[in-house]
Amino acid sequence: MKNSVSQTKNGKGKATSKKGSSANQSSKSEGMESSKLMKLFEDELKDIYWAEKALTKAIPKMIKKATSEELIEALENHLQETEEQVSRCEEIFGIIGKKAVAKKCEAMDGLIKEAEEILKDTDEGSMRDAGIISAGQKVEHYEIASYGTLRQFAETLGLTDAVELFEMTLEEEKGADETLTEVALSAVNIQAAEEEEEEEVESK
Repeated sequence: MKNSVSQTKNGKGKATSKKGSSANQSSKSEGMESSKLMKLFEDELKDIYWAEKALTKAIPKMIKKATSEELIEALENHLQETEEQVSRCEEIFGIIGKKAVAKKCEAMDGLIKEAEEILKDTDEGSMRDAGIISAGQKVEHYEIASYGTLRQFAETLGLTDAVELFEMTLEEEKGADETLTEVALSAVNIQAAEEEEEEEVESK
């Protein structure tokens, strides 16, 4: 009987020990996941920081080649926003106690190269303007996806100040995308389509 009671107590003791070990492992696992998420967050921040800085050089080239006054105004406004977004990224680096470092964003680099090809391969006027809008909206959609992800990461990590800054930028990117759509629908796409029709008539 004593042996039986002793074994039961030992059994309970072992069970308790396993529970404690399991809890410790769970805590360590959560800590590791948090650390991995922070690393991913920092990498993505470096990525979008490079993208924004690259756009401050790419957008002026689009402005120079554009002819629609509405398009030029939209691009100029967004250039100012982009410069502010660069500053916000630097502020967020400060929030996490890291130096602002840019890591080449291959996706944005590809989108900018595509935009440059459009500028070279299209005729000046509404055709090129339509191409600029197309390239610009691809950029905006990439940024909307990137900032949406970063905002969610920041929220999970408890970076409240960063969340607010990302939301500001995210709204600006969505606004820029909507503005480009309005410019395209109001005039540019229609004019480009009419030019194409006129060329076809002349060739006949």
